[in-house]
Amino acid sequence: MRRKDREVKEINELLQIIEECKVLRIALKDDNGLYIVPLNYGYSYENNQLTLFFHSAKEGRKINALKINNDIAFEMDCNHALMEGNVACDYGFKFKSIIGNGKSIEIENNEEKKNALSILMKHQTGKEFIFDDNMIRNISVFKIIVYNFSGKSCK
Repeated sequence: MRRKDREVKEINELLQIIEECKVLRIALKDDNGLYIVPLNYGYSYENNQLTLFFHSAKEGRKINALKINNDIAFEMDCNHALMEGNVACDYGFKFKSIIGNGKSIEIENNEEKKNALSILMKHQTGKEFIFDDNMIRNISVFKIIVYNFSGKSCK
């Protein structure tokens, strides 16, 4: 990271950014080229391992791309605010962000799928939800095993 003064290193601060953000963007590559898609997500951090969860329709460009190559890059950002100045060069933008890399794995086990969706909904709404087999029948659920991630805060 070029601007070391903006780097977030403390794990609790990184997790706070992940908690505050609500949209995850994943970058994929398929036969048509690079593809970025925004997603709602949930996450867990256990035993020093960050795992992100998202759901999807069972078909489409994203699914096809993940079948070709499940290595992904991701980004999330939040807490946006314009910093005004007297001249153009004095303007700036406040934000917090996380970027990283990981491997996306489709969750096949129904109980793990339900748990992942519960984590996703808790993150998005703050509420507890229970899923049954009928509710998960027509969707795909994925987890991203994160290899590395870093954070930035422009205050």
